[in-house]
Amino acid sequence: MQAASYDGGVTEANSRRRGEALEDAILNAAWEELIEVGYASMTLESVAKRAGTSRPVLARRWPTRTRLATAALARHYRLNPVSVPDMGSVSDELCLALRYMSNRLRPNLAQLAFDMSRDLANEGSNFRDLREKLTDGSLLQTILRRGVDRGEIDPTQLTPRIVALPTDLARHEMLMTLQPLSDAVIREIVEGIFLPLVRRKNGRGTGRTQPSHKRKTLGKLSHKNYRTRIFNSGRM
Repeated sequence: MQAASYDGGVTEANSRRRGEALEDAILNAAWEELIEVGYASMTLESVAKRAGTSRPVLARRWPTRTRLATAALARHYRLNPVSVPDMGSVSDELCLALRYMSNRLRPNLAQLAFDMSRDLANEGSNFRDLREKLTDGSLLQTILRRGVDRGEIDPTQLTPRIVALPTDLARHEMLMTLQPLSDAVIREIVEGIFLPLVRRKNGRGTGRTQPSHKRKTLGKLSHKNYRTRIFNSGRM
């Protein structure tokens, strides 16, 4: 009985390892297809062939090209995380974060968004859903928390829409131009548009009053509770 149990456990563990190895091989193959031929030319068959498996095996995990591409992108982001050190300035940190974002979202990946748009719509999904599967927004959250802690940022101005503004503007620029962000564009987004909206003035906040409908939605934000109330929507 013990031997049978032991053998069964070993077999089960080996099966799991093979499954994980196969998943890695498939997602690696999907990523290579996306980079080399693009989403429009990628097929489940081509990925299966590159990964050394069959289409039915692949389709059991990812039944559509959109889901497979999304999984490959998410894995790439997860294996290549971006971090920004404490530089003592929220402006410098945000500029560096947008530079990393631009470098990671290369022109061929920006084109990918256009190529995926019809398939996303057919599956009842959208770019926001795609973004949420690719990133949790922790980098932007960390930078803004530092800014609040240093007294640079007024937390009462960090509405979900404003928190998302720097990365939304950066993505829009890259999608419109299919080019990396220039230093001038990054500075304009951070220093010309975003920071004037959230910068703490004279150590006493911006002095602007939220409209009543926003106050009802957001409630009072303290230095301790602003994090969970606001940052959930800010993603990079």
